[in-house]
Amino acid sequence: MAEIAPLTPLRYDLTSIAASGGLAKVVAPPYDVIDAAQRAALAAGHPHNIVKLILPDGEGDAKYENARDLFSAWRAEGVLVRDDEPAFYRYDQTFTPPGGGAPRTRRGFLGLVKVVPLDAGIVLPHERTLSGPKEDRLKLFRATRTNLSPGFMLYRDPEKKLDASLAKASELATFETADGIRHTLAKIADKGAIRAIVEGVASSSLLIADGHHRYETALRYAREAAATPGSVARPEHAYFMVFFANGDDPDLVVFPTHRHVHSLPRFDFAEAVKGASELFDVTPLPPGASADVYTGALTKSGAERPSLVLCAGDGRASLLALKEDADLAAHPILGERVAALRATDVALLHMGILEPVLGITPEAQAAKTNIWYPQDAAASLAALRSNQGQALFLMNGTPVAQVRAVAEAGEVMPQKSTFFFPKVVTGLCVHTLEPDRSVASA
Repeated sequence: MAEIAPLTPLRYDLTSIAASGGLAKVVAPPYDVIDAAQRAALAAGHPHNIVKLILPDGEGDAKYENARDLFSAWRAEGVLVRDDEPAFYRYDQTFTPPGGGAPRTRRGFLGLVKVVPLDAGIVLPHERTLSGPKEDRLKLFRATRTNLSPGFMLYRDPEKKLDASLAKASELATFETADGIRHTLAKIADKGAIRAIVEGVASSSLLIADGHHRYETALRYAREAAATPGSVARPEHAYFMVFFANGDDPDLVVFPTHRHVHSLPRFDFAEAVKGASELFDVTPLPPGASADVYTGALTKSGAERPSLVLCAGDGRASLLALKEDADLAAHPILGERVAALRATDVALLHMGILEPVLGITPEAQAAKTNIWYPQDAAASLAALRSNQGQALFLMNGTPVAQVRAVAEAGEVMPQKSTFFFPKVVTGLCVHTLEPDRSVASA
């Protein structure tokens, strides 16, 4: 069972930062989606923006020591202060979905999860990790002895039993970031509510939605710290800070990430369609139509069976819908994978078209040698028609239930299979890993 706990975190002193723009000016997106230009803008926007800790200045290993020194200075100055009691922190994000539509509010809470090996069946990954990012985050963990960035995990609560406990919160701050997303942070300190949340989540496994590298780093750091003489009975380093959300909440939506193919030695649209027709029924779509026309056809078809849209730069496009009699178990590549994975659109694309038809190997896919992964269908289609790349596969989002089924079967999805929007910001809470008051019992 999943063991979660409230935390007594370090948080920005809301009073002292109010005059300089409040939390909106000091939080940042997750470190792995921040490019150099955004990092510079965030750092210039406020002297205490969390980006200076998660992506510290400096070259080589010196940057981790810089993060340690800066973090110590901020604590000494009272920029980051320890909260006064254990709590969960409810976190709401109100946003307009990519591509438009009515505003949604995703509700969850920040807390701690006890780290366990991924093969224990308690914390479930759905994608593979790379060694480089894990080494980077581990060095930051070691230098600062702090978990600065939360992961993102999904628990199961189809009846929404935890909603009443999550409602027992006192609002701390509401702010809007430059991307138009409205954020609300509230504190849940009621002991009965905390106990109900801990017990409710304990009945579920936890699916990692985002932060695979961060979780595996926390697990490795916990093992290192546990082997250190004098490790305490309930150590802070055994827990990882997470944003928990109900995976059964209808406002939790996985948005699509499309595949823009480029730099192949040769690409022919007609040959690609012919190759895809071994698994898919092919329906030509109006040439030169808008992305809305294509995604509309894709959504309608996807409600009935796995579907894709293949677009060419000259305006041609075809809807690909899985044949009703397709024998996926007999497929030379898909047949080697579990049934839950074979049922997903992304697996059908990667293992049924990209690899056998276009010759993009799993290694090339992992290295992103021939694929860009855009989220904006209209912009990607416009880029394709402006001679950027060779083909565009438009995708539907992967339902959370499919992601969980694959993870529970012990498999992982192809990379960039999920796009949980919006991202969980960094800087609302900080979990220190040294033996102090950062972990509390329910």
